[in-house]
Amino acid sequence: MNVRQQYLNQSPLDIAQSLADQFALSAAERDKQGGNPKQQRDLIRDSGLLGLSIPKQYGGLGADWQTIFQTIQAIARVDSSLAHVYGFHHLLIATVQLFSQPEQYSHWFEQTARENLFWGNTLNPLDRRTTAIKVSDQEYTFHGDKSFCSGSIDSDILLCSGYNEEGQLLIGVIPTQREGVSFLGDWNNMGQRQTDSGTSHFEQVKIHKDELLLNPGPLSTPYSSLRPLIAQLIFVHMFLGVAEGAFEVAKQTVQTQKAWSKSLVENAVNDPFTQKHFADFYVQLEGVRLLANKAIQTLQKAWDVGPDLTAEQRGEVSIAIATAKIAATNTSLYITQNIFQVMGARATTAKLNLDRFWRNVRTQTLHDPVDYKYQEVGEWVLTGKVPDPSFYS
Repeated sequence: MNVRQQYLNQSPLDIAQSLADQFALSAAERDKQGGNPKQQRDLIRDSGLLGLSIPKQYGGLGADWQTIFQTIQAIARVDSSLAHVYGFHHLLIATVQLFSQPEQYSHWFEQTARENLFWGNTLNPLDRRTTAIKVSDQEYTFHGDKSFCSGSIDSDILLCSGYNEEGQLLIGVIPTQREGVSFLGDWNNMGQRQTDSGTSHFEQVKIHKDELLLNPGPLSTPYSSLRPLIAQLIFVHMFLGVAEGAFEVAKQTVQTQKAWSKSLVENAVNDPFTQKHFADFYVQLEGVRLLANKAIQTLQKAWDVGPDLTAEQRGEVSIAIATAKIAATNTSLYITQNIFQVMGARATTAKLNLDRFWRNVRTQTLHDPVDYKYQEVGEWVLTGKVPDPSFYS
């Protein structure tokens, strides 16, 4: 039986959980190693989940956003690096849908669904080192470096960007193996260690005009401006998944432990201080789950409206997601730090590598400052003004 047959007649969430069970066996050790998780990425390819967000008319599964985010969350419980690159794959698929037209993206989607292609990110609009020079009416060249390129190594298709002489951001879709594209492999941060989020280099890379996303283009309409909100909601489910994973590890550990020597009970599960900590964890997780579900519902509603989406409708989505992002950030950092309070000193052994939960969310929660999510929500509460669309809001 091949790998693909293994997943026949299984739901996407069941497939994601099966992958998560396999990833969990090596997650702690792979986190120490860093580098590219080639074997695990191939398992995602073989699972068929890369076609989850591709519409059915192009050979994909055409799943709703609830299903997509649930699969990201399931993987994040055991391995947030893989959840990151997997989630970004679906973000890039959505980006192409929002920034271009079916006649342009149909063949990319059909090929992706047919060949289980993995998309990688070399967009990063804040890094302006890559220039886009017009060579002719039909061709540009991209030249320069781009940082924070998550999932770029071992990808099959790249979403790339550069700024032209007029300061306009141009976004293109190219094969990863295009001549002139290389990766420095210099990602060596304390968390998200297997996301390959380092530097990509473009050495006079040819970009054909029909590979540029120009209609309607980046963030040009309320509908196309859903792109950054999808990214933020991916982070919400990554943070939530990591927090749930840490919570489950702590719960299983404490259920086998004796209480502290000064406790009036024998087993840790009966200790009132331990119970208080777990109640605190649980209540915070439940709050994030409810806010995340509300955010998904508002996003799905806006997605279904399509190009006729209004600025007001888009603003409703942005506030719902910003609210969930604040809660998910605070809860994930709190739980991943404080699980050690209930598990004790033995949980800090390097062999278990349980600090990876905190390191991963601490790293990823810095993607964009949560302070500005507070500002956006606070301004809306006080004045009714929704955030202005950008690549981060």
